[in-house]
Amino acid sequence: MSSPKLSPAAAELMQSRGLGPLAEKMGIELLELSAERAVATMPVEGNTQPLGVLHGGAHVVLGESLGSFAANVWAHPDKVAVGIEVNASHSRSATSGKVTAVCSAINLGKSLAVHEIVISDEAGRRLSTVRITNYLKEKAN
Repeated sequence: MSSPKLSPAAAELMQSRGLGPLAEKMGIELLELSAERAVATMPVEGNTQPLGVLHGGAHVVLGESLGSFAANVWAHPDKVAVGIEVNASHSRSATSGKVTAVCSAINLGKSLAVHEIVISDEAGRRLSTVRITNYLKEKAN
């Protein structure tokens, strides 16, 4: 795997924080990260529900992770982003391969950051749409 494309603030954050244990456990691989756009992949295998399809919660973890990463890049260095709302609409299922999530900023403000994450299968078909709102709060001393 090649190195992800990171903005300077994203590179600083990834150096100090990394992706976190849940993202690593789920096999999420970061390809690009900035406040405005983030891209990652995740394998279907190991993240399925009993019927053999990618678990809806796995879609949400992928989407929320990307949106939170991007919001924290926006908040850096003076603030941190904490999720206050997430929702997802699932429109198609996947049973194999990798899914790709593309996160786009909807609004980058002083106190809130809102991102939309579109998750697609290897054929480019939309599987889920996730939206996350993060509150940008001052760092604790």
